[in-house]
Amino acid sequence: MRRTFLLFTWVVTDIVLFIGAYVCAYFLRVGFILSSDFPLNRYVQAVLVISPIWVGVMIGLGIFRLTRVQSSRRNILHLLFSCVMGLALFTLGYYFLFGQFFSRLLLVYAGLLSFVLTTIWHLSFDQWQRRILRKDPPAYPILIVGINRETERFIRLLSDKQSPLKPIGVLDSQGSPLKEVAGVSVLGKLNILEEVIKTKKPTHLVQCSNLEHTTNLMSVCRQHKMTYMLLPSVIGSSGNQSMDVIEGQTMITVG
Repeated sequence: MRRTFLLFTWVVTDIVLFIGAYVCAYFLRVGFILSSDFPLNRYVQAVLVISPIWVGVMIGLGIFRLTRVQSSRRNILHLLFSCVMGLALFTLGYYFLFGQFFSRLLLVYAGLLSFVLTTIWHLSFDQWQRRILRKDPPAYPILIVGINRETERFIRLLSDKQSPLKPIGVLDSQGSPLKEVAGVSVLGKLNILEEVIKTKKPTHLVQCSNLEHTTNLMSVCRQHKMTYMLLPSVIGSSGNQSMDVIEGQTMITVG
């Protein structure tokens, strides 16, 4: 319910912000006395037609994923690309709807305002939605498999960054005398994995060690429609891996 509400709020506010940025650009260029040569109603009509397409571009780029870090360089570039696409679509849309050209300076204002306001809003919204999603019960509970130093580091990282992904328990194939790891309870061995999934209902499973159980863990995740994740340290990588596609085949590449 929280996820649906947040996504709906996010999309609606982005559309309002997009329209508001373009209207502000209009008044900055034309002035606060409505122009008969360049009517506001036609201008707003074109913006209204384009705004859902602009949101569609952002959805396609994955910007609205609640677990995505909005302050990352990649996300900022995606926001810039989507705003440039919105500006291009608006220009074409206005031309095909009304067959008239208008001030290029207005386009500069509209593009800059839409990018700046959208970026500020996404950064602010990201901080707010993280707090909402982490409230108990968390919207994205994750189950940790394996206990080592990387497990503790990963759990602390999620806590420090206030990630929407919140650990709800740790399992280990060998068992552990520890009662908790970085504040997260150790629930037991992997033999109770199915029971923990049924009671805790995690959305993600993160494997931090126990490489020999990888196939079984992935199978369980597919069965329960969970997202499976693997720390690079489990396969001996230091984090310099990437995803590549070779002739349509997805590969994990370690540089």
